[in-house]
Formats: sequence, structure tokens, C-alpha cells
Amino acid sequence: MTDNDSQLVLASASPRRRELLEQVGLSFLVHPSQADESELPGETPEEHVMRLSRVKAKEVADRMEIPGRFFLGSDTIVLRDNEILGKPADAEEAATMLRSLAGRSHQVISGFAIVDRATGQVQEKTVTTQVWFRPLTDREIDGYIASAEPMDKAGAYGIQGLGAFMVSRIEGSYSNVVGLPLCEVVQALEAIGAISLFCGDMT
Repeated sequence: MTDNDSQLVLASASPRRRELLEQVGLSFLVHPSQADESELPGETPEEHVMRLSRVKAKEVADRMEIPGRFFLGSDTIVLRDNEILGKPADAEEAATMLRSLAGRSHQVISGFAIVDRATGQVQEKTVTTQVWFRPLTDREIDGYIASAEPMDKAGAYGIQGLGAFMVSRIEGSYSNVVGLPLCEVVQALEAIGAISLFCGDMT
């Protein structure tokens, strides 16, 4: 078995997920999933992110021309009053989202799934973080939207960037809000045999 045949593969184009994995010293390949990410009727938010995470990982793992053994898929949503907030379609929708989040709390829910292509084993989990925004003025919202940062992010903000100025506190995993709950992902990678003892030691 070559190094690439035992490699970890990130089934995502997200630069934030890539940066988080690099932050803890992991070596991995990147092959974005082409899976359909549509919501299904009757799904809970947790079921939605878990299903998409599993589908993304398996879709890439099923492409046998891609080297690797362990395939990591993930999905993150922002939930406000049981409504899923995706990426805004335009500046107007971004402003509507940010006004609805201002001065109150919401949840960020991530799912992840790790598929072992050699054995068929799957490790998966969902993680929820509670996030509080301070009140925001229209000028602050307009200025933030003008930065273009909100446009490719669920809920129209990025806690790791300029959007940090809006967040008064969180309860739970910070990296989960960025896009991947690192603590839980590393534990799952250890459990499935993708890494040993510490993230830098690939088996």
C-alpha cells in the first residue's frame, strides 16, 4: 500500500476546513464532493448535516480513481428559530440574515463523517455551538456586507474573520463555528485508525 493509498482525503472545497486540518498538523488530499446538497422534507437540522456529511464522504470515496483510504465529509449550518440559514444569494439577503441574528443567540450545527474505504467502517457525529451576537447598527451591517466576507458563508458571517466583531460570546466548540469541530474530528480519526496518538502521526 502506497502512502497515497492510506491517505486522508477531505471531501470539501472549503478553505476554512482545510486550514483547520492543517492547523493540527494533518497531512491530507483535497477532493471536493459533487454530491447534491438539497434538503429533504421532514429532516431535522441534525439529520440534515449528518446525511450530507455521509453522502459527501461516500461520493468521493466511490470515485475509485481518487487515491486515499479515509474520506472526511462535513456540513455546517446556522440555525435560527429552527430555520436553516444557508449562504446568502445576494447583499439584500445577507442583510436580512444579519439583522435576524443581531442581539440574540443562534446555533451552529456541524456534522462530519469519516469513511474507511478499505473496511467500510464509518465514524460520524454532529456538534452544536451556541453563538450570541451583540446588537448591530445598519451602518455596521452595511459595512460588513461591503467587505464581501458574508457572501460565501452560512448565516452570512465568518467568526474567524471580520465577523468576529459581532460575536459577544459562544458556548461550545469555536472551530465548529469556523466549519469543522476539530476536537471531535481528531478523536474520530484516532478511533477509525486514520491517525495514531496525535494528528501528525499517520498510520
